[in-house]
Amino acid sequence: MKLSFVLTTLLLSFSFNTFSQNTNQEVIIENQQPFLLGQITVGGLSANSYKTWFEPNFKNYETDQKQIDLFKDQLASYKILIFMGTWCGDSKREVPRFIKILESADFPRENLKIVALDYRKESYKKSPQGEEWGLNIRRVPTFIFYKNGREVNRIIETPITSLEDDILKIISQQEYIPNYSSSFHFD
Repeated sequence: MKLSFVLTTLLLSFSFNTFSQNTNQEVIIENQQPFLLGQITVGGLSANSYKTWFEPNFKNYETDQKQIDLFKDQLASYKILIFMGTWCGDSKREVPRFIKILESADFPRENLKIVALDYRKESYKKSPQGEEWGLNIRRVPTFIFYKNGREVNRIIETPITSLEDDILKIISQQEYIPNYSSSFHFD
């Protein structure tokens, strides 16, 4: 009985360790800038060399609180998935701003998932766990909005008007066509 319990515990421990993903995994390649890969947190973006671009872009962005107040209550019922590259100029600019908007809207952190994609040629714009599979991620950052488990819309690379305005259009179900929409289709 004891041996069975120990073996079961070891097997479960191995399974969880094998299939779990490290958060804020950093890839370091000789003579190149390190980058984050896979699921990351806002804390990961605020650490190490990433804070040199995250913190100023977060701190210096002035949110449009009037627009945020228009979608704040509805936004909490959405889940948001962000694909980004810590090596990408657009991601370095837009993701900190987007995070600041979410914080200004009191968006629940548990409804946000951030995935950093690879920079290396052999696995360019891919993640270790394949979260991008089937989602047609061609440009980063891509902010995907989900409601009741279904994709509602996305902001691709840069906003059309402003992040606040684009989010408001998506949340209030106004017509919104993201950048590069010709390579993107809803089901």
